[in-house]
Amino acid sequence: MKDTELVQFVNCKILRDHEIITEDLWVRSGKIVNPEKVFFDEKVEASKKIDCQGCIIAPGFIELQINGGFGHDFSFNVDNLDAGLDLVSKNLLSHGVTAYCPTIVTSPVEFYHKITSRIKKKAGGKHGATILGLHVEGPFINVEKKGAHPPDCIRAFEKGFTTVQEVYGNLDNVRIITIAPELKNADEVIKKLCSKGIAVSVGHSTANLVQGEQAVKSGATLITHLFNAMLPFHHRDPGLVGLLTSNKIPSNKTVYFGIIADGVHTHPAALRIAYRVHPEGLVLVTDAIAALGLAEGNYNLGQFVIEVKSGRAYIANTDTLCGSIAPMIECVKCFLQSTGCSKEYALEAASLHPARALGIEEEKGTLNYGADADFIILNDDFELQSTWIAGECVYSK
Repeated sequence: MKDTELVQFVNCKILRDHEIITEDLWVRSGKIVNPEKVFFDEKVEASKKIDCQGCIIAPGFIELQINGGFGHDFSFNVDNLDAGLDLVSKNLLSHGVTAYCPTIVTSPVEFYHKITSRIKKKAGGKHGATILGLHVEGPFINVEKKGAHPPDCIRAFEKGFTTVQEVYGNLDNVRIITIAPELKNADEVIKKLCSKGIAVSVGHSTANLVQGEQAVKSGATLITHLFNAMLPFHHRDPGLVGLLTSNKIPSNKTVYFGIIADGVHTHPAALRIAYRVHPEGLVLVTDAIAALGLAEGNYNLGQFVIEVKSGRAYIANTDTLCGSIAPMIECVKCFLQSTGCSKEYALEAASLHPARALGIEEEKGTLNYGADADFIILNDDFELQSTWIAGECVYSK
C-alpha cells in the first residue's frame, strides 16, 4: 500500500463509539479518514477496495503488562535482548496486539541501567507491534506481596525520587511504573513521575484504602493486576480493591485497573464483580510470561524450569502456577464468556481502555477519524483473520 493511497474496506462491520455498525472503513497515510471530506472536498474515489467478507474491524489490542513470550523473558534474557524483543513484537501480531509495554519485574540496579536505555519506544509495522515504552513493575513494592519477584532486589524510596533515578537510570523509555503506595515518600515520587508523563500504577502492596486514595490524589491512575498481589477485599477496609467504588476519587478522574482474564488467574465471579462495579476502568492484560506461545513441555525460563501443560504454566514437577500464557485474543474471549458483556465492550477493554489509561486515545484504541489505522479483522466467532498497523497488513491468518 502506498503512503498516500486511499483504501476502502468494504463488506464489513466496524467498532466505533461503543457500537458495531455496518459501515466502510477508509484509510490513507496510516490514518483513519472521514469519507465525507474525501467525497465532497476532494471529489476522489478509493484507489483500492478490500472485501472483508462480513467480518468485524476493531481497534488493535494494546497490552500494558507482558513479561515476555515465545521463549524470551524481558527480565532475564539480557544478552539476546534485541533479538528477543523483535521476536515478541513480531509474534504478538498474530494475537491481535498492535501496541504493548514490555514489562520488567523487580531486578538488580545494574540490570535496570542496561535495560532502560536499550528497550526504546518504537513504531510498529511488519517487523512487529508498536513499543509504547517500558512497564517497570518494581522494585519499589512491598516484600509481603512480592509474588514471584526476588525479595533481595526489593527497594524503598530511601531518598525519595532521587532513589528512583539512581535505580532506573534513564527514564525516557519508561511508560508505566508499578509501586506500593504505602512506602515512605511514595506521594512525592508519584507526583514527580506523573509530571514526567509516566503513568503510576499501584500494586504488589499491602496498602489500605486511605493509602490507595492518597496515591490517586497524588496522580496514580492504574492498579496492577487487580486482586493479585494485594490485600484481599475486607468489608471494614477493602484495600486497593476499594478504589473501584471510592467516593474520594475526583469526579473528573478514572481509576483504571489491569485484570487477567485467562480463565486461570481470576475467577469468573471476580471478573463479573470488577466489570459490574467499575466497567469504565477495566483493562484486559495478559501478564504473560516467556512460556506464552510455546508448545507443551519443559523449558528453562528465567530462574525456573517451567512446564507447559493443558494451557497452563507450572514450575516443573509442582502444581504451582507461575504466570499466564494466554494470548490477548483468548483473554478477550474468556472475558466475554465469563461476564456476558457485549462484544463491543470486550473488544474495547483490550483497546480503548488501555489507550485511555495512557492518555493516547486520540491516536490509538479507536477507529475514529484521524486515529492511527491500527486495527484487527475478526469473524463473528472472534477468530482473528488479520492485523493491520498504520493501514498495512502485518499479519494474515
